[in-house]
Amino acid sequence: MARESSGVIWMNGKFVPYEDAKIHVLSHVVHYGSSVFEGIRAYATPGGTAVFRLDRHVQRMLDSCKIARIDIPYGYDELMDAIRETVRRNGGTACYIRPVVYRGFKTLGVNPTGVPVDVAIATLNWGKYLGKDALERGISVRVSSWRRQAPNTFPAMAKTGANYLNSQLIKLEAVADGYEEGVALDVFGFIAEGSGENIFLLRGDTLHTPTLASAILPGVTRDCVITLARELGLEVREEQIPREMLYISDEVFFTGTAAEITPITQVDRIKVGSGAVGPVTQKLQKAFFDIVEGRARDRFGWLFPVEARGKVQRAAKKAR
Repeated sequence: MARESSGVIWMNGKFVPYEDAKIHVLSHVVHYGSSVFEGIRAYATPGGTAVFRLDRHVQRMLDSCKIARIDIPYGYDELMDAIRETVRRNGGTACYIRPVVYRGFKTLGVNPTGVPVDVAIATLNWGKYLGKDALERGISVRVSSWRRQAPNTFPAMAKTGANYLNSQLIKLEAVADGYEEGVALDVFGFIAEGSGENIFLLRGDTLHTPTLASAILPGVTRDCVITLARELGLEVREEQIPREMLYISDEVFFTGTAAEITPITQVDRIKVGSGAVGPVTQKLQKAFFDIVEGRARDRFGWLFPVEARGKVQRAAKKAR
């Protein structure tokens, strides 16, 4: 895409033009990766644009800040309002939303004491994260040579910029070897996650997914899939999963706000099941997209309208 973002970006409580949203080259975050961020999607629904699980994303960002010892100068309600207002200011349409908290410019030492903490929110024009046909046809992945971090090194439960060098190496290696994505193991050799996605494996009527102790991010879409799978009558186990389960599972898929529910049809050039997208994955995709795109009742409270209900209805009447 020629340009992923446009319009205005919210920076420390003010909206600035896209071209003017800049930071100093000596900002702490540039040199030490001292940032926390989220990826959030807003979907088009018959009732207007709605942000997917905004509450959980904002809370996870605040949790990440607490773990990373970053004193964010804005609270939960302020961030909730700022994100919706950023979507409105940029047209109020479906989009990908990137809020980021980062240490700015003051001193260049590793010690960030006294360095200001800045916050920005942008909207981006992202399509399907792993390719336009990925949701229908599935993707090919490899088990990465890069492991996820040990539990006493980096905090896996925090979505920090510094953690994502590991993700970049996983992704770059996979793409260089002709795969769409990589799957990382944890330091003990059990399945962890993709470079930016959680993973599920189906064998029989049981859906397996790595536990939080396997160095994974507590995914928001992961939580949704666990809920939907149990509603479909599947047993869901959060556990340590050996690598070889990838090769003998009936179905495997990634989940994530960007990836949504992306089927995996090959692992290390070995077909997953028949090599086609499986029926359970398709059922979970349908159940998920029916809710987030407004075709089914939002029975779990996952959608947060960008506009208040009355405003949406008045806008619709005016358009007619």
